[in-house]
Amino acid sequence: MATNNNWPSCAKLRPVKSRVPPRSWDSHMHVTEPRYPLVANAAYKPMPHTIEDAMTFESSLGIENVVLVQPSIYGFDNSCLLDALRRIGPSRGRGIVVIDPAHTEPARLGAWHKLGVRGVRINFKSSGKEPTRGELRQTLFEHAELIRPLGWMIQVHTAMSMIPLLEEIIPQLGVKVCIDHFGGPDLSQVDWDKGGSFDPYSLPGFQSLIALLKAGRTYVKISAPYRLSQDEEFRDLEIIIREFLREAPNQILYATDWPHTRFSGINVEPFTEQCLRICGSQSSAERVFRLNAEELMDSSLDV
Repeated sequence: MATNNNWPSCAKLRPVKSRVPPRSWDSHMHVTEPRYPLVANAAYKPMPHTIEDAMTFESSLGIENVVLVQPSIYGFDNSCLLDALRRIGPSRGRGIVVIDPAHTEPARLGAWHKLGVRGVRINFKSSGKEPTRGELRQTLFEHAELIRPLGWMIQVHTAMSMIPLLEEIIPQLGVKVCIDHFGGPDLSQVDWDKGGSFDPYSLPGFQSLIALLKAGRTYVKISAPYRLSQDEEFRDLEIIIREFLREAPNQILYATDWPHTRFSGINVEPFTEQCLRICGSQSSAERVFRLNAEELMDSSLDV
């Protein structure tokens, strides 16, 4: 879907908060509180970032709804996330938990569903270990078997170079899948041409990601640009977003990655402005900021 110039020219003069579509979702953010125990090998010690802090931040961007994602530092203990969901209620919150399929009862997942949980996260990127094809297949199928009756999705945090393996497996899972942070591209070796552009299909795994998006059961989050981009203005990621929009506009979700763990001084307003500009129209922005998230996370609370 090509972007267009239907966005009102006066919109550029209005603050981002007033331009974000009503009832928008931040599809990837975290809450952390020191009173919850960390795993033994936690990569960092979090500062307090409560759900109340989160909603204050979201209000500054004009965002009403949030998807809480379990951070790696809490392992399989989802208590912090679940307590935050209880505090804001399912009308404004969704959750993505981390589970051990071998030690998780379906009844527990059913109770979490009523709180607003709609998916499980598998984080290959933070573990630092790249699974074999067999390990990847086994892990995905074990999670899919548990969540399929609830209509949940699997969220995968991985390097883009692994996505060709996912392209083989995802169509067999019988569940939706969402890929974190632009699909995890390695942008360090981008070959810019004289016109200030590059071919995103030169990135290992990008072609497979596009194929999955076009098939309609896989989504991707445009989030955490500061973790990926080699350019202060995120021009490399802008090229990727434009290709996502052109090929699969119904499969893209905006997110802030608040509170930007292990980064400081991050201001997501310029990136949010950039996303709105790239969308190019109100209808496209509603897709990226609201409708795609609602279709992926669903608004039903029936088990």
